[in-house]
Amino acid sequence: MTGPMRVAVLMGGRSLERQVSLKSGARVEAALAQLGHEVVAIDVGHDLVTRLRECEPDVVFVALHGRDGEDGTVQELLDALGLAYTGSGPSACSLSWDKPLAKHAMRGAGIPTPEACVFSETALKELGAADALASVAAGLAFPVVVKPAAQGSALGIRIAKAPEDVAGALIAAFTYGDRVLLAQHVAGRELAVSVLGGTAFPVVEAITADEDFYDFEARYTIGATELRCPAEIPAEVAVEAQRLAVAVFELLHLEGCARIDLLLDEHGDLWVLEANAVPGMTDTSLLPQAAEAAGMSFEQLVGRMLDLAHRP
Repeated sequence: MTGPMRVAVLMGGRSLERQVSLKSGARVEAALAQLGHEVVAIDVGHDLVTRLRECEPDVVFVALHGRDGEDGTVQELLDALGLAYTGSGPSACSLSWDKPLAKHAMRGAGIPTPEACVFSETALKELGAADALASVAAGLAFPVVVKPAAQGSALGIRIAKAPEDVAGALIAAFTYGDRVLLAQHVAGRELAVSVLGGTAFPVVEAITADEDFYDFEARYTIGATELRCPAEIPAEVAVEAQRLAVAVFELLHLEGCARIDLLLDEHGDLWVLEANAVPGMTDTSLLPQAAEAAGMSFEQLVGRMLDLAHRP
């Protein structure tokens, strides 16, 4: 690990994941102070460039979730300012944030991921795509997952159990963005593999108490979800889940640390759902749980992420 540095922690911001980001940032801030670094906490807003220039950080820790933090926006800005920062570069963030593009990349590489199609609000309203949507819905085996094409923390996800449920699910998803993904629903166990510097941590399983899937409330409400790490799955399945996670990490050119979400279906097959370039660092987040199972404290995890910082 490097010696004491001045570290700017980016958190908060304007996205729908603001509160989660503030919790991640506060926990990271405390860990960095414990490691002996000088910490400057920045609630990201219009004065971000001014504040970064004033504090002149040696490295920036990106704990900014959702839009701006995970879609490559802040990474492009940090590159322009010549600042080192944790996590992936702009292109990798943008690709993993855009679920349809990431799915195309995974399918092209032979990585198993549920079938899906994407519709934009403009296409539905102005190009007659509603007729195509009806055909797609009729041809799908329900239930179908309907979710924003670019969003984090399972925000805006609905499960349409029949064709007549699709319209309402679309309306809900469009409140989060102008593109919506319809994907074949795969029933199974919710797994996640965090990858640090190209090495996979133990597999985590998220078991929700009352929800049909691991949604926003289940992720961040203490007690709503039981996290098992290592997941109680056959050893060969765990190895394959880790292999797939590293393959996605490399395919999307991710750096530092990322989390890959998967499903294990009733037949024992694994399906990759998506990649998260800026994983949560809260008390209920999966990455810290996986690191702990690997024998790494939260402070050690934060320190290692600094060591792997992206440098423009």
